[in-house]
Amino acid sequence: MAASDYAGAVRAGTMAAARIHQALGLRTLITARGGAVDVFGAIQTLNLPLLLRPLQGLLGAYLSDPVPGVLVTTQRPMAIQRFTAAHELGHYAMKHRPSLDDDSILRRMPMAGVPTEDFQEVEADAFATEFLMPRWLILWHAARQGWTVADFRRPNRVYQLSLRLGASYEAACWTLARHKMISAALARYLVTTRPRELKVALLEDYRPENYRGDVWLLTERDAGTRIDGSRNDLFVLRLEEHSGGGYLWDIDQLAASGFAIVGDSTEAMDSDGIGGPVIRRVTVAPEEGSRGLLQLDERRPWEPDPPLSRLELDFDLTGPEEEGLSRAERRRLLEAA
Repeated sequence: MAASDYAGAVRAGTMAAARIHQALGLRTLITARGGAVDVFGAIQTLNLPLLLRPLQGLLGAYLSDPVPGVLVTTQRPMAIQRFTAAHELGHYAMKHRPSLDDDSILRRMPMAGVPTEDFQEVEADAFATEFLMPRWLILWHAARQGWTVADFRRPNRVYQLSLRLGASYEAACWTLARHKMISAALARYLVTTRPRELKVALLEDYRPENYRGDVWLLTERDAGTRIDGSRNDLFVLRLEEHSGGGYLWDIDQLAASGFAIVGDSTEAMDSDGIGGPVIRRVTVAPEEGSRGLLQLDERRPWEPDPPLSRLELDFDLTGPEEEGLSRAERRRLLEAA
């Protein structure tokens, strides 16, 4: 039975998400390998039937008869698909009545200022927010990146956080307010910045055909983690390079792995220093719909010794989810083969 007031519904949805996290060991799994909460993987683990289909006028649906199951649209970006899947998982976890869900689930996010009196939907919204963006995961990413709470006053930091959470920029802004890491007034200010502006600034002189994809800023702090993105995403690698000692990042490794290098520059870390480390800034366009391992070494080209530094991470840029099996199901089938 759904809660009888708004605050109770938010609390119930939040607690239900925490229970699923604990039951599936998601915190241990994510903090070991990095990345975002795999909501489609969780749905599969729970043996909840999932259909990915083009849905006219709907983002998703939860059905309970004859057996529970969820539908998620294939016609929206990956962040919206993930939030929709988490919303429908919330309906299932809380044993709700069937629900057909449209764009209103995005406008009703806790703290976003568009409440509803349908407390079943409030529960599912709160579940989705907590399931995908729990406070502990935000703090984990912040610690890994060296961000402080003050950094979340900056739209570009919140944008990079949203990518690592697998959420939209706007959802990340409101969730930071919900966790009281920023004020609601600051969240309202942050959402006035359009992600396209942040992408343009990050890409500098490079102009892609369109800005539908996201732009990931990757540093050595991302080593060992997992990047889950979409087909049109771009990477900007910002790496410390000890060129004064003859060490260079071997960007030929990127080209050999199928990455098109569309920008390569250096900038001094210390304008008064001579021969000190510099920042190597490489912009790459991965092959569309690619997945694999990115490995980049900093070494002296003439020496066979082990590299001074290495950036290595797994990436999957095959999103958004398409009709048929989810990416999580495809990955597990490949691993089992």
